[in-house]
Amino acid sequence: MLLIYTPRLTNRLGYTLEVLLRCVLKVDYNITTNEDFFLRHGDAKLCYGPRRLGDAPFLRSSKLLFQTTIDEQNPLPFCRDGQWMLFPVYGNGADLPFDPLAATFYMVSRYEEYLAHRADQHGRFCAEGSVASQAGFLDQPVVEQWAMMLRNLLQERYPDVSIEAPRYRFVQTVDIDAAWRFRHKGLVLGAAGLLRDLFVRHAPHDVVKRLRVLAGREPDPYDTFDYIIAHHRHSPRVHLIFFALVSDYGRYDKPASYQGSYTRQLLQHLGDHAKVGLHPSYYCVEDPPLLDRELHRLESILHRNIVRLRYHYLRLSLPQSYRMAIHAGLRHDYSMGYPDAVGFRAGISRPYPFYDLEADQETEFTIHPFCVMDTTLNTHLGMQPDEALQCYKDLIDRVKAVGGTFTCIVHNSNLCEEGSWEGWCDVYEWMVYYAQP
Repeated sequence: MLLIYTPRLTNRLGYTLEVLLRCVLKVDYNITTNEDFFLRHGDAKLCYGPRRLGDAPFLRSSKLLFQTTIDEQNPLPFCRDGQWMLFPVYGNGADLPFDPLAATFYMVSRYEEYLAHRADQHGRFCAEGSVASQAGFLDQPVVEQWAMMLRNLLQERYPDVSIEAPRYRFVQTVDIDAAWRFRHKGLVLGAAGLLRDLFVRHAPHDVVKRLRVLAGREPDPYDTFDYIIAHHRHSPRVHLIFFALVSDYGRYDKPASYQGSYTRQLLQHLGDHAKVGLHPSYYCVEDPPLLDRELHRLESILHRNIVRLRYHYLRLSLPQSYRMAIHAGLRHDYSMGYPDAVGFRAGISRPYPFYDLEADQETEFTIHPFCVMDTTLNTHLGMQPDEALQCYKDLIDRVKAVGGTFTCIVHNSNLCEEGSWEGWCDVYEWMVYYAQP
């Protein structure tokens, strides 16, 4: 049992210790504010404050975790020996050149997203506005790297204390924005699609393909679900989650009708082989009753409680988006990542509890970050399949090195092997193989 001294225990500090010590390192600990008790303690201990106490490992604190307001911060990122750090500390005596607790809190609480920032056309926080992107460490799981630094510090001082290395996991998630390209669209949407191919897009090849699919002579190109499930069966240690869009048809939402028997059968089939979560529609992020209705739809189709979600278009606004999800009865979010950049938005790869910075308190809602999405690689970054392979490899290697959780997003529609997605099934198959624990 590790004993931690701090001159004052705050909600922010207690939460950060939970993330670093319990979520990442799986270390049991107690906290004291009593100097004499800490000095008399004969087992493993850690001092966090303005000065060292005794001969225990010492982390010099900055002010962030002892504040209760949300103010502009200057985290002053710097790199030493290839490791990026935030909140440098000055003066003699500290065992690390920065405050890893303040740095962790700044990243995982998404502190910078509560400050004034420029949003994109969909109201999303932009990757380019983050300290991680600006400094150049967005592609590094820095929080877990800092946890490993703390682990090494403790084990050097207390060699008899065993802190097991975290265990790597792989979570594959699939967003179902459109279950089918041609089939099960209904008469009106099917006719509109045919006319668009003929007179707007001038794509006779698509017209022929559409007719062959509708005649049952070819499979629908977006119907790649059994292909995905088959790879999951061959990789039993891979956690598979589908996120289903069951909204009405609209400008940003193009699902098959949730009332159609084929849609219901598909979702029930997926629920037999994997976990299924809600993919709330574009406007759900600003319409709590709409989120409730769509959640009820999915639960009525699957006949079970749904506890997971990923916001469509990754429209995530803190803390409102998570407060809405909590109010609806959801417990796990998978939206923490960027649509136009690869990397670790919160600096961490594994699940961790959401901290409501405005309320200044930890919640029981769990955030599951992802670090890469297929659409980001192809559409936003313009990568070719061989470049995507290298990107996947680099990210997986970094996550494995810290025993984290590699979570990615693929789309059933992007495994169609058509147009700009030709050759990406090979990328997908290699990624699933390489990412296995």
